[in-house]
Amino acid sequence: MALVTLACSSSDGGNDASGSGGSAGGSGGSGGSTGSGEPTGDPTKLVGAFQVRSLPGAEPGTGTTSVIGKIYDGPTPSQIVWEVKSEEGGCQLLTPRVPFCNEPCGGSAVCVEDDTCQPYPAAHSAGNVTVTGLNLESGEASLVMSPTANNYQPPAGVKLLYPPVDEGEALSFEASGDFFSAFKVEAKGVGPLALLNETIELKPDQPLQLTWTPPAQANVAKIHVKLDISHHGGTKGMIECNVEDTGSLELSASFVKQLLDLGVAGFPTIIVTRKSVGSTTIPPGRVDLVVSSQIEQAVVIAGITSCNDDSQCPEGQTCQSDLTCK
Repeated sequence: MALVTLACSSSDGGNDASGSGGSAGGSGGSGGSTGSGEPTGDPTKLVGAFQVRSLPGAEPGTGTTSVIGKIYDGPTPSQIVWEVKSEEGGCQLLTPRVPFCNEPCGGSAVCVEDDTCQPYPAAHSAGNVTVTGLNLESGEASLVMSPTANNYQPPAGVKLLYPPVDEGEALSFEASGDFFSAFKVEAKGVGPLALLNETIELKPDQPLQLTWTPPAQANVAKIHVKLDISHHGGTKGMIECNVEDTGSLELSASFVKQLLDLGVAGFPTIIVTRKSVGSTTIPPGRVDLVVSSQIEQAVVIAGITSCNDDSQCPEGQTCQSDLTCK
């Protein structure tokens, strides 16, 4: 198997939306006690996440992995409210709405609904976190992550095998406690994701059929799909799906057309993620453990030429601010 060095992801590793969805993997003691005798918090409020992310490489058995984590004293607010425009078969077409606040919220808060500000939470330590179940190059059964500026990642020099956790095998993160009380959260390993579509093309009069290699074990993970074709032009909408890991998913022609009608920008993409999620609750809210294998692929749309500068455009066209040639 290929060896990879653990690295920090570009994500903040904390209140990541990808950590939502609770029950795709082991429950991790969701709704139970933290072990300190303190009451647990609201499981609908995501306040932190530990993530074991894998990006499969071009060759079988290769890839990169990051292990990161962060916990906050409250939910992280978003400047965008995503509203459901339509639904079908575990998928939603979402459109963005930006709330307006007459009184500015300032740099320490966000306008989350009209004339409603929500403060940003602060990150804190949960003490040392013992991770058990990763495939470490050393052959050891566990590693310990200490918080650095309230961020968690493995010690320098630690290496693990790819994939980082065998499919269906138990993985646990156990915090010793500090500002946040001690807790333990568990999830299961997922198999590396392999998309079988050579090209993903959107046409307004045709359904989109996605296919991938089915898992070796059923009921371990779910598939999350994010289809965003306008993010470089100021997102007009996107399709998100959370479906069973069966090996295929079809989006109807009418559903695809609704997305296309909202608008297209340069470099449209689709992100497909196989993920297992375990959860537990601490007094501020829910902490997730997300184990995932993710693929991002370009989307082809007739009439759209993506660009970073004029040299990439056909003669007579220029590269626009939305990264398309016109």
